[in-house]
Amino acid sequence: MASLYDNEAKIKQAVIMLQKIVNDTSVPRNIRRAATDAIRNLQDSSLSPGVRAANAIGILEDISQDPNMPTHTRISRGNKFLKNFLCNGVR
Repeated sequence: MASLYDNEAKIKQAVIMLQKIVNDTSVPRNIRRAATDAIRNLQDSSLSPGVRAANAIGILEDISQDPNMPTHTRISRGNKFLKNFLCNGVR
């Protein structure tokens, strides 16, 4: 099982990656809004790290189907990172 410190470090990395999307004005507003919502979910300390990651993955999976998403946004990479994070024993 991953330690809480490891989980929080991974969450912090995901937040940094999502923050870059939020700050990129070439990314459509709805995608930036979804990234902001995912960040909010990842930072909700009232939930376990696994639940926080699952909530963020759900938001990102929904928006990753948007045909207006620029290829450089790479939310799908964020999804893969978060899925890997979730599947590697985050509790």
